[in-house]
Amino acid sequence: MGAYLNKKRRVVVTGIGLVSPLGLGKEANWSALLEGRSAISLISRFDTSRFSTRIAGEIKNFDAQQFIDRKETRKMDLFIQYAIVAAQLAVDDSGISAEQLKGERTGVYIGSGIGGIGSIEETHRILMEKGPERVSPFFIIQTIINEAPAHISIRFGATGPNLSNATACSTGAHAIGEAFRMIQSGIVERMIAGGAEAPITPLSLAGFCNMKALSERNDEPEKASRPFDAKRDGFVMSEGAGIVLLEDLESAVDRGARIYAELVGYGLNGDAYHVTAPSPDGEGAARVMKMALKDAGVPPEEVQYINAHGTSTPYNDKAETVAIKTVFGEHAYKLGVSSTKSMTGHLLGAAGGLETAITALSVYHQLMPPTINYEFPDPDCDLDYVPGKPRPAEIIYALTNSFGFGGTNACLLLKKFEK
Repeated sequence: MGAYLNKKRRVVVTGIGLVSPLGLGKEANWSALLEGRSAISLISRFDTSRFSTRIAGEIKNFDAQQFIDRKETRKMDLFIQYAIVAAQLAVDDSGISAEQLKGERTGVYIGSGIGGIGSIEETHRILMEKGPERVSPFFIIQTIINEAPAHISIRFGATGPNLSNATACSTGAHAIGEAFRMIQSGIVERMIAGGAEAPITPLSLAGFCNMKALSERNDEPEKASRPFDAKRDGFVMSEGAGIVLLEDLESAVDRGARIYAELVGYGLNGDAYHVTAPSPDGEGAARVMKMALKDAGVPPEEVQYINAHGTSTPYNDKAETVAIKTVFGEHAYKLGVSSTKSMTGHLLGAAGGLETAITALSVYHQLMPPTINYEFPDPDCDLDYVPGKPRPAEIIYALTNSFGFGGTNACLLLKKFEK
């Protein structure tokens, strides 16, 4: 085992599971992205008449009971249900057998930014109206973040590492990055990794509204998420889960798996600047991209595409643009830099999982998904944001960025698979 642990393993993406406002599954999401379809609409779950923002990326007609026993769903917050469904979709997509998943060579690493906030709100209402004796005995396990990987590990009999994290909007990318390192080091052969989030609740919406973080373009929901556009006015909150199955290359090849992309680099750091705002000079963002490139031993000029964090907030988009120019110099103007949040909205802790999967699909299909709603150029954001339509391109290396509140940053580097 000691010799095995000292050998750096190659890690590949073999399964993709997506639950987002664009649809259920890899195919529905990818086709919607290529169509340039917005998933943003007026919130339908509760009365928003007193809120400054009344739009979000809701998942419509979600039916967890296609995947989870009805009695079990009552014990789970929506974010856990999203995680389980996305994990099942990733496993199914990978073609791996149930027997191969079982045991200590498979681990689970699933995070969430704010966990079971919907269940917390509803249970608090019950406590106030009906008293403590009416609080569900399942309340705690409905809400804590590590119950998402717990359910998934039980479902598949995965007795390897069982972990969760909460690093705001970098959560999903951090989970995948840490899972990547576990496989690289030989601790496990495969990891089910990503993020899940269900934040569209009155309390969550009110909090983000009063921070002035959200778009207030309520009369044009489909145009509200407009990363890098001069008229952007905030992000659009969204929900769902993005989960991938990562495998040791040797294991994947042995079972004849389809390989979407190879994961070759990972960076993580902190801005140490502000609890919500990014450093205006993009220092932390630039440094984390450099870390991912250095981790893989890849020079900046070999990268063709970046799936940007691109939240559609005035400060974040500007800082990310500055950071990209810092890292890539003149090559920055030769890159395709798109933000798929223009279509999906911002899934908070699930964003990094969703966008890592999208980046893997971009590398696999050799297509850059577009940034929609890019109508009014911003002189501070002067890169090629792949406006309007997808673009066929040779993509050997692609970065995906995730930056979270508190200045927590993650970057992953994916590569076109070659034996």
